[in-house]
Amino acid sequence: MDNRQAIGSWLSGPRAAAEEMGADFGHRGKRLGLPENGPGSVAPLGRRFGAIFIDWALCLLIAYGLFAPGDQQAAGNWAVGIFLVLSVLTVGTIGCTPGKRILGIRVVAESGGRLTLGRVVVRSVLLCLVIPALVWDRDGRGLHDRLARAVQVRI
Repeated sequence: MDNRQAIGSWLSGPRAAAEEMGADFGHRGKRLGLPENGPGSVAPLGRRFGAIFIDWALCLLIAYGLFAPGDQQAAGNWAVGIFLVLSVLTVGTIGCTPGKRILGIRVVAESGGRLTLGRVVVRSVLLCLVIPALVWDRDGRGLHDRLARAVQVRI
């Protein structure tokens, strides 16, 4: 291997280097039996970030308007609790939060069915901790989804 090839693989990352050696990762969600694109495929990262932004803005608005008018610090603290309740109630009943619904995303179990209430609570608590949501696997699922055995798919 010449130096240019070694530097190129180092710059492109471990996945590109593994693919050059013949590893086939397939599309996101392939290991879960999901289609590559269209309804039922793994939701794209941009939509998921957009959905959480919409949900967070809604929670801040509720917190600021109902629980902590005029106090931004308290409203931020209340918003976390409201976000937890919103997530448990909406994902536990209809499978998506308002932001996810607007952007065409649904949370389902790995098997394709609904999440149980226990899994929804675990997922929501981990999502409120933020860090687990920032650790992804090669299917694009956050740690909170992996531990709850859930996947976010397009509607």
